[in-house]
Amino acid sequence: MTPAPDADRLTLELEVAELRQQLAAAQDMLVETAIDAGQLHARIDSLQNELVRVRADRDAWRAAARAGRAVA
Repeated sequence: MTPAPDADRLTLELEVAELRQQLAAAQDMLVETAIDAGQLHARIDSLQNELVRVRADRDAWRAAARAGRAVA
């Protein structure tokens, strides 16, 4: 016996509803991931700037040490 057309339609509607829920969940996760990525990018930029400053300080100390004087 074949299922009634109404049953097939209901099955499809339920499947579509489930897929929409899955899509909404995936979109939420993507937004959260994008936010996290932006925050990480900002942190990386900050750390790179700090590294530049630290390396400059190190180089100044090295140059002063070679010249035989202290750096304040």
